[in-house]
Amino acid sequence: MTRNRLRAFLSGVAISAAVAMLGAPANADTLFGAMEKAYVTNPTLNAARAGQRATDELVPQALSGWRPTVGVQAEVDRTRTSAQDVLIPTTGDIDSLAVNNATGGSVSIQLAQPLFRGFGTVNSTKAAEARVDAGKQNLLGTEQQVLFDVVQAYMDVYAGRQFVMLRRQDVAALQAQVKAARDRFAVGEITRTDVAQAQARLAEAQTFLVNSQTELARAVASYVQLIGNEPGKLSYPKVVNVPKSLKSALDTAGEINPQLLAQAFVESARNSDIKVAFSNLLPSADLVVSGSAANDDFSISRNETSVAQLSAQLSIPLYEGGLVYSQVRQAKQLASQSRIQVIEVARAVRQAVASSWNAYVGLAQIIKNTRTQVSAAQLALQGVQAEYQAGTRTTLDVLDAQRDLVQAQVLQVTAERNRVVTGYQLLAAIGHLTAEEVGLKVPIYDPDANYQRVRNKWIGTDVKTVE
Repeated sequence: MTRNRLRAFLSGVAISAAVAMLGAPANADTLFGAMEKAYVTNPTLNAARAGQRATDELVPQALSGWRPTVGVQAEVDRTRTSAQDVLIPTTGDIDSLAVNNATGGSVSIQLAQPLFRGFGTVNSTKAAEARVDAGKQNLLGTEQQVLFDVVQAYMDVYAGRQFVMLRRQDVAALQAQVKAARDRFAVGEITRTDVAQAQARLAEAQTFLVNSQTELARAVASYVQLIGNEPGKLSYPKVVNVPKSLKSALDTAGEINPQLLAQAFVESARNSDIKVAFSNLLPSADLVVSGSAANDDFSISRNETSVAQLSAQLSIPLYEGGLVYSQVRQAKQLASQSRIQVIEVARAVRQAVASSWNAYVGLAQIIKNTRTQVSAAQLALQGVQAEYQAGTRTTLDVLDAQRDLVQAQVLQVTAERNRVVTGYQLLAAIGHLTAEEVGLKVPIYDPDANYQRVRNKWIGTDVKTVE
């Protein structure tokens, strides 16, 4: 992408984000619709798929240890020999100059078939397969992270719009309160202090409005980054497939959490790496077939020679300067590290599931409480305003009641936003936040298709890339 095109692209994104911030377009976006688009087009996820296809190549590379290698070597040489004129003292004759030009060459071909590599090829293949399996789990982890990021961005825009609306309503109510205070001050019913209090609260509300608009713009930008278009009209979503109990959630996470399974496959690969390193201490054997043909001078056919050879070669390492022994010890330490990391990841997964579960359950009660709080704050504001008109309440009482109502409404929107985000965070911690588990209506990407395509491929450089 050229500099001008890049500048135009970024400008277009900024303009789109600004438009989305000012008002929602006519089209409506559901959370599942946003997740479906991100599943297909998100560059982070597509890049991870491409990376997994590169990881698939570890297996055919390891399997190549079973296969023969063939090489051809050719050589052409040109030889020129000459002798100077020599005076023969006994006869007085001069020997003439002798020049000889010869063009020769040779060609040889060799085929080497590995017979035994100290079980290195077997264990290299096992290690590669384990790393491919770990990569598949990491790909699922990336998929879950992208979908969770979409949930966060969606709910941030949804809640951000609610916050802006509430702050605008607050500003409008306080503007009316300032006007009423000035009118009452003009007739001597209240003091200048009351007017100043109302003006201070209005300035505070206007600041909160600007902050809410700024946060909404940030949320819109994140939405565009993840999904590729500005958000339309958003609706409050529901959380699907939430486990019925914490025990059920923990049991499921222990079986299918991608992060945990990926680390288990890494441990398996590291165990095979020990045997791969140890194979360098064992004998190796090869069957070698070679043939060659040479001619000192192409113009003289009788100078042709040809050789054919079949040999079995056995190599027994005796001492490698301590290098291989160190590599074996290193592999054992790395395997030990991986075993410990499995425990570490398992504990982290358990903590994430338990934390998300309890937060999700607690937020249900919090939402109920905030709704009660909002209802009570509305009644309280109405009562204080009526008493203010009757002269039994001060301007500050009305301002405090108005602030209490807005704070309660903000708490309610925040709790509703957090409830959805925490629910999908729980699904991700378990391992259920995938396109297949959630039920997105998209073609499910199958990482095994490319793996099966390349696993036993002997030759060829053509690939099917992720676009």
